[in-house]
Amino acid sequence: MTGRILGLLAGAAIVAGLAASTASADGLPVLGVDVGSKGVTVPGATARFVTLWSGKRSTVVARVRRNGGRIDRSRLLQGTFTIPAVAYDGSASGLSADGSVLVLIQPRVSFPRARTSFAVLDARRLRLLKVLRLHGDFSFDAISPSGNRIYLINYLSPTDATKYAVRAYDVQAGRLLPEPVVDPHEADEQMRGQPISRAMSPDGRWAYTLYDGNGKTPFVHALDTSRATARCIDLDALEGEKYLWGLRLSVGAGGKRLVVRNGLAPELVVNTETFAVSKPPQPRPIATARQGSSPIWAWAAGASALALALVAAGLVGATRRHRRPALG
Repeated sequence: MTGRILGLLAGAAIVAGLAASTASADGLPVLGVDVGSKGVTVPGATARFVTLWSGKRSTVVARVRRNGGRIDRSRLLQGTFTIPAVAYDGSASGLSADGSVLVLIQPRVSFPRARTSFAVLDARRLRLLKVLRLHGDFSFDAISPSGNRIYLINYLSPTDATKYAVRAYDVQAGRLLPEPVVDPHEADEQMRGQPISRAMSPDGRWAYTLYDGNGKTPFVHALDTSRATARCIDLDALEGEKYLWGLRLSVGAGGKRLVVRNGLAPELVVNTETFAVSKPPQPRPIATARQGSSPIWAWAAGASALALALVAAGLVGATRRHRRPALG
Protein backbone atom coordinates (compact mmCIF):
# COMPACT_ATOMS: atom_id res chain seq x y z
CA MET A 1 0.00 0.00 0.00
CA THR A 2 2.80 2.42 0.88
CA GLY A 3 4.53 1.76 -2.43
CA ARG A 4 1.31 2.45 -4.28
CA ILE A 5 0.85 5.79 -2.52
CA LEU A 6 4.44 6.85 -3.18
CA GLY A 7 4.10 5.89 -6.81
CA LEU A 8 1.02 8.06 -7.17
CA LEU A 9 2.72 10.97 -5.46
CA ALA A 10 5.78 10.66 -7.68
CA GLY A 11 3.53 11.51 -10.59
CA ALA A 12 2.13 14.63 -8.95
CA ALA A 13 4.37 16.99 -10.91
CA ILE A 14 3.25 15.38 -14.18
CA VAL A 15 -0.40 15.47 -13.20
CA ALA A 16 -0.11 19.16 -12.27
CA GLY A 17 0.81 19.99 -15.82
CA LEU A 18 -2.09 18.15 -17.41
CA ALA A 19 -5.63 19.30 -17.98
CA ALA A 20 -8.04 18.43 -15.20
CA SER A 21 -10.18 15.35 -15.67
CA THR A 22 -13.85 15.12 -14.82
CA ALA A 23 -13.10 12.83 -11.91
CA SER A 24 -10.89 15.47 -10.26
CA ALA A 25 -12.96 18.59 -10.96
CA ASP A 26 -13.58 20.77 -7.95
CA GLY A 27 -16.85 21.78 -6.30
CA LEU A 28 -17.54 24.88 -8.38
CA PRO A 29 -20.69 24.73 -10.51
CA VAL A 30 -18.64 24.59 -13.73
CA LEU A 31 -16.50 21.55 -14.49
CA GLY A 32 -12.84 21.67 -15.44
CA VAL A 33 -11.22 23.70 -12.63
CA ASP A 34 -8.93 21.47 -10.60
CA VAL A 35 -6.39 22.49 -7.96
CA GLY A 36 -5.85 19.11 -6.32
CA SER A 37 -2.40 18.51 -7.74
CA LYS A 38 -1.38 22.16 -7.28
CA GLY A 39 -2.45 22.00 -3.68
CA VAL A 40 -3.09 24.53 -0.94
CA THR A 41 -0.91 26.24 1.65
CA VAL A 42 -1.06 29.26 3.97
CA PRO A 43 1.40 32.09 4.67
CA GLY A 44 4.30 30.97 6.87
CA ALA A 45 3.63 27.26 6.35
CA THR A 46 6.51 24.97 5.38
CA ALA A 47 4.28 22.49 3.56
CA ARG A 48 1.60 22.29 0.91
CA PHE A 49 -1.29 19.79 0.80
CA VAL A 50 -2.16 18.01 -2.44
CA THR A 51 -4.70 15.41 -3.52
CA LEU A 52 -4.53 12.81 -6.26
CA TRP A 53 -7.29 10.55 -7.54
CA SER A 54 -6.10 6.98 -7.23
CA GLY A 55 -9.03 5.24 -8.92
CA LYS A 56 -11.60 2.84 -7.45
CA ARG A 57 -13.16 5.69 -5.43
CA SER A 58 -10.15 6.48 -3.30
CA THR A 59 -7.97 9.57 -2.87
CA VAL A 60 -4.38 10.14 -1.83
CA VAL A 61 -3.85 13.25 0.29
CA ALA A 62 -0.28 14.26 1.07
CA ARG A 63 1.67 16.94 2.88
CA VAL A 64 4.62 18.03 0.72
CA ARG A 65 7.51 20.27 1.71
CA ARG A 66 7.41 23.59 -0.13
CA ASN A 67 11.20 23.65 -0.17
CA GLY A 68 12.48 20.60 -1.97
CA GLY A 69 9.18 18.74 -2.46
CA ARG A 70 9.77 16.02 0.14
CA ILE A 71 6.66 14.09 1.17
CA ASP A 72 6.20 14.47 4.92
CA ARG A 73 3.07 12.36 5.30
CA SER A 74 0.39 10.79 3.13
CA ARG A 75 -2.95 9.07 3.61
CA LEU A 76 -5.28 7.03 1.43
CA LEU A 77 -8.92 8.08 1.90
CA GLN A 78 -11.96 6.08 0.90
CA GLY A 79 -14.03 8.16 -1.46
CA THR A 80 -13.15 10.74 -4.09
CA PHE A 81 -12.13 14.14 -2.71
CA THR A 82 -10.05 17.10 -3.85
CA ILE A 83 -8.63 20.42 -2.69
CA PRO A 84 -11.40 23.03 -3.09
CA ALA A 85 -11.04 25.76 -5.69
CA VAL A 86 -12.78 28.99 -4.68
CA ALA A 87 -12.44 31.13 -7.82
CA TYR A 88 -11.96 30.62 -11.52
CA ASP A 89 -8.39 31.91 -11.45
CA GLY A 90 -7.46 28.67 -9.69
CA SER A 91 -7.36 30.05 -6.15
CA ALA A 92 -7.36 27.19 -3.63
CA SER A 93 -8.61 26.99 -0.05
CA GLY A 94 -9.50 24.45 2.62
CA LEU A 95 -6.53 24.81 5.01
CA SER A 96 -7.02 26.78 8.23
CA ALA A 97 -4.54 29.60 8.90
CA ASP A 98 -3.15 27.81 11.97
CA GLY A 99 -2.48 24.69 9.88
CA SER A 100 -4.65 22.43 12.03
CA VAL A 101 -7.62 21.58 9.78
CA LEU A 102 -7.85 20.61 6.13
CA VAL A 103 -11.19 20.36 4.32
CA LEU A 104 -11.61 18.49 1.04
CA ILE A 105 -14.65 18.47 -1.23
CA GLN A 106 -16.30 15.74 -3.26
CA PRO A 107 -15.68 16.44 -6.97
CA ARG A 108 -18.60 17.64 -9.01
CA VAL A 109 -19.80 15.74 -12.07
CA SER A 110 -23.02 17.68 -12.69
CA PHE A 111 -25.03 20.72 -11.71
CA PRO A 112 -27.10 20.68 -9.66
CA ARG A 113 -26.42 17.76 -7.35
CA ALA A 114 -28.70 16.44 -4.65
CA ARG A 115 -25.98 15.82 -2.02
CA THR A 116 -22.52 17.20 -1.31
CA SER A 117 -19.80 15.59 0.80
CA PHE A 118 -16.77 17.09 2.52
CA ALA A 119 -13.88 15.37 4.31
CA VAL A 120 -12.51 17.13 7.40
CA LEU A 121 -8.97 16.11 8.37
CA ASP A 122 -6.50 16.78 11.15
CA ALA A 123 -3.92 18.47 8.91
CA ARG A 124 -0.96 17.75 11.19
CA ARG A 125 -1.54 13.98 11.28
CA LEU A 126 -3.59 13.66 8.11
CA ARG A 127 -6.19 11.84 10.17
CA LEU A 128 -9.79 11.82 8.97
CA LEU A 129 -11.98 13.53 11.58
CA LYS A 130 -15.37 13.30 9.89
CA VAL A 131 -17.17 13.24 6.57
CA LEU A 132 -19.91 15.83 6.16
CA ARG A 133 -22.83 14.78 3.97
CA LEU A 134 -25.18 17.66 3.23
CA HIS A 135 -28.47 17.61 1.38
CA GLY A 136 -28.34 20.10 -1.47
CA ASP A 137 -25.74 21.56 -3.78
CA PHE A 138 -22.78 23.25 -2.11
CA SER A 139 -19.27 24.37 -2.92
CA PHE A 140 -16.53 25.32 -0.49
CA ASP A 141 -15.92 29.01 0.21
CA ALA A 142 -13.61 29.54 3.20
CA ILE A 143 -12.49 28.32 6.62
CA SER A 144 -11.93 30.19 9.88
CA PRO A 145 -8.34 30.62 11.16
CA SER A 146 -8.73 27.82 13.73
CA GLY A 147 -10.86 25.57 11.54
CA ASN A 148 -13.91 25.61 13.83
CA ARG A 149 -16.17 27.03 11.10
CA ILE A 150 -16.44 26.18 7.43
CA TYR A 151 -18.14 28.51 4.97
CA LEU A 152 -20.02 27.10 2.02
CA ILE A 153 -21.79 28.39 -1.09
CA ASN A 154 -25.31 26.96 -1.18
CA TYR A 155 -26.81 27.03 -4.70
CA LEU A 156 -30.47 27.94 -4.54
CA SER A 157 -31.59 27.38 -8.13
CA PRO A 158 -31.29 24.18 -10.19
CA THR A 159 -30.90 26.23 -13.37
CA ASP A 160 -28.96 29.35 -12.30
CA ALA A 161 -25.61 28.94 -10.52
CA THR A 162 -25.43 32.68 -9.80
CA LYS A 163 -28.24 32.39 -7.24
CA TYR A 164 -26.70 31.32 -3.96
CA ALA A 165 -26.30 31.99 -0.25
CA VAL A 166 -23.25 31.82 1.97
CA ARG A 167 -23.74 29.36 4.83
CA ALA A 168 -21.62 28.68 7.91
CA TYR A 169 -21.05 25.16 9.22
CA ASP A 170 -20.16 24.68 12.90
CA VAL A 171 -17.66 21.81 12.91
CA GLN A 172 -17.93 21.06 16.63
CA ALA A 173 -21.73 21.14 16.68
CA GLY A 174 -21.92 19.27 13.37
CA ARG A 175 -24.58 21.48 11.80
CA LEU A 176 -25.21 24.34 9.43
CA LEU A 177 -26.03 27.59 11.18
CA PRO A 178 -29.67 28.43 10.44
CA GLU A 179 -29.18 31.90 8.93
CA PRO A 180 -27.10 32.67 5.86
CA VAL A 181 -24.10 34.95 6.21
CA VAL A 182 -25.01 38.40 4.85
CA ASP A 183 -23.80 41.96 4.86
CA PRO A 184 -25.90 43.59 7.62
CA HIS A 185 -25.72 46.87 5.70
CA GLU A 186 -27.32 45.26 2.63
CA ALA A 187 -29.28 42.38 4.11
CA ASP A 188 -32.04 42.59 1.46
CA GLU A 189 -29.69 42.63 -1.52
CA GLN A 190 -28.86 39.23 -2.96
CA MET A 191 -25.35 38.56 -4.22
CA ARG A 192 -25.14 37.43 -7.82
CA GLY A 193 -22.22 36.50 -9.99
CA GLN A 194 -19.25 34.25 -10.59
CA PRO A 195 -16.07 34.27 -8.47
CA ILE A 196 -13.12 35.59 -10.47
CA SER A 197 -10.29 35.83 -7.93
CA ARG A 198 -9.58 35.30 -4.22
CA ALA A 199 -7.15 36.85 -1.72
CA MET A 200 -6.81 36.25 2.03
CA SER A 201 -5.77 38.57 4.83
CA PRO A 202 -2.38 37.63 6.33
CA ASP A 203 -4.01 36.21 9.47
CA GLY A 204 -6.51 34.09 7.51
CA ARG A 205 -9.50 35.89 9.01
CA TRP A 206 -10.81 37.74 5.94
CA ALA A 207 -11.58 36.03 2.65
CA TYR A 208 -11.88 38.53 -0.21
CA THR A 209 -13.54 37.33 -3.42
CA LEU A 210 -13.94 39.34 -6.60
CA TYR A 211 -17.28 38.64 -8.35
CA ASP A 212 -18.28 39.70 -11.86
CA GLY A 213 -21.70 40.92 -10.68
CA ASN A 214 -23.62 38.81 -13.20
CA GLY A 215 -23.77 41.62 -15.76
CA LYS A 216 -24.27 44.35 -13.18
CA THR A 217 -21.82 46.05 -10.83
CA PRO A 218 -18.78 43.89 -9.99
CA PHE A 219 -18.09 43.62 -6.29
CA VAL A 220 -15.78 42.20 -3.66
CA HIS A 221 -17.31 39.92 -1.06
CA ALA A 222 -15.35 40.41 2.16
CA LEU A 223 -16.11 37.47 4.46
CA ASP A 224 -15.10 37.71 8.12
CA THR A 225 -14.55 34.02 8.88
CA SER A 226 -14.04 34.65 12.61
CA ARG A 227 -17.34 36.47 13.20
CA ALA A 228 -19.53 34.96 10.46
CA THR A 229 -20.41 38.27 8.87
CA ALA A 230 -19.62 39.94 5.56
CA ARG A 231 -19.38 43.17 3.61
CA CYS A 232 -20.20 43.62 -0.07
CA ILE A 233 -17.98 46.25 -1.67
CA ASP A 234 -19.34 47.59 -4.96
CA LEU A 235 -16.74 48.40 -7.62
CA ASP A 236 -18.70 50.97 -9.62
CA ALA A 237 -15.66 51.97 -11.67
CA LEU A 238 -15.57 48.47 -13.23
CA GLU A 239 -19.18 48.32 -14.35
CA GLY A 240 -19.41 47.53 -18.05
CA GLU A 241 -15.74 46.61 -18.39
CA LYS A 242 -14.98 43.66 -20.66
CA TYR A 243 -11.66 42.64 -19.11
CA LEU A 244 -13.06 41.57 -15.73
CA TRP A 245 -11.87 37.98 -16.05
CA GLY A 246 -8.28 39.14 -16.29
CA LEU A 247 -8.44 40.94 -12.94
CA ARG A 248 -6.76 39.55 -9.82
CA LEU A 249 -6.84 40.39 -6.11
CA SER A 250 -3.87 40.88 -3.82
CA VAL A 251 -3.48 42.11 -0.24
CA GLY A 252 -0.83 44.61 0.78
CA ALA A 253 0.26 47.01 3.53
CA GLY A 254 -0.02 44.30 6.19
CA GLY A 255 -3.59 43.49 5.24
CA LYS A 256 -4.81 47.10 5.22
CA ARG A 257 -5.14 47.35 1.45
CA LEU A 258 -6.87 45.14 -1.07
CA VAL A 259 -5.66 45.78 -4.61
CA VAL A 260 -7.61 44.91 -7.77
CA ARG A 261 -5.00 44.39 -10.48
CA ASN A 262 -5.04 44.09 -14.23
CA GLY A 263 -1.77 42.25 -14.74
CA LEU A 264 0.78 44.24 -12.78
CA ALA A 265 -1.17 47.50 -13.00
CA PRO A 266 -3.44 48.33 -10.04
CA GLU A 267 -6.99 49.27 -11.08
CA LEU A 268 -8.61 49.95 -7.71
CA VAL A 269 -7.58 49.98 -4.06
CA VAL A 270 -9.89 49.03 -1.18
CA ASN A 271 -9.19 50.17 2.35
CA THR A 272 -9.91 47.00 4.35
CA GLU A 273 -10.65 48.97 7.53
CA THR A 274 -13.22 51.37 6.05
CA PHE A 275 -14.07 49.43 2.83
CA ALA A 276 -13.66 52.67 0.87
CA VAL A 277 -12.73 52.21 -2.80
CA SER A 278 -10.34 54.56 -4.56
CA LYS A 279 -8.22 54.82 -7.66
CA PRO A 280 -4.53 54.06 -7.09
CA PRO A 281 -2.26 57.10 -6.96
CA GLN A 282 -0.86 57.99 -10.36
CA PRO A 283 2.92 58.08 -10.88
CA ARG A 284 4.26 61.56 -10.26
CA PRO A 285 5.61 63.20 -13.45
CA ILE A 286 9.28 64.03 -13.64
CA ALA A 287 9.78 67.64 -12.56
CA THR A 288 10.99 70.07 -15.23
CA ALA A 289 12.35 73.55 -14.66
CA ARG A 290 10.10 76.42 -15.64
CA GLN A 291 11.46 79.02 -18.02
CA GLY A 292 13.33 81.70 -16.09
CA SER A 293 13.59 79.59 -12.92
CA SER A 294 16.70 77.95 -11.53
CA PRO A 295 15.92 75.11 -9.15
CA ILE A 296 18.80 74.05 -6.94
CA TRP A 297 19.26 70.65 -8.60
CA ALA A 298 19.59 72.26 -12.06
CA TRP A 299 22.11 74.80 -10.75
CA ALA A 300 24.18 72.06 -9.08
CA ALA A 301 24.27 69.97 -12.24
CA GLY A 302 25.36 72.94 -14.31
CA ALA A 303 28.05 73.91 -11.84
CA SER A 304 29.46 70.36 -11.83
CA ALA A 305 29.62 70.28 -15.62
CA LEU A 306 31.36 73.67 -15.68
CA ALA A 307 33.95 72.58 -13.11
CA LEU A 308 34.79 69.46 -15.12
CA ALA A 309 35.20 71.49 -18.25
CA LEU A 310 37.56 73.94 -16.52
CA VAL A 311 39.69 71.11 -15.13
CA ALA A 312 39.94 69.53 -18.56
CA ALA A 313 41.09 72.87 -20.00
CA GLY A 314 43.75 73.24 -17.32
CA LEU A 315 42.26 76.46 -16.02
CA VAL A 316 41.64 75.04 -12.56
CA GLY A 317 44.14 72.90 -10.65
CA ALA A 318 43.11 69.35 -9.93
CA THR A 319 43.29 67.86 -6.45
CA ARG A 320 46.93 67.43 -5.43
CA ARG A 321 48.08 63.84 -5.36
CA HIS A 322 50.24 62.59 -2.48
CA ARG A 323 53.12 60.31 -3.31
CA ARG A 324 53.56 57.26 -1.19
CA PRO A 325 57.03 57.11 0.46
CA ALA A 326 59.39 54.64 -1.11
CA LEU A 327 59.99 51.46 0.79
CA GLY A 328 63.68 51.25 1.69
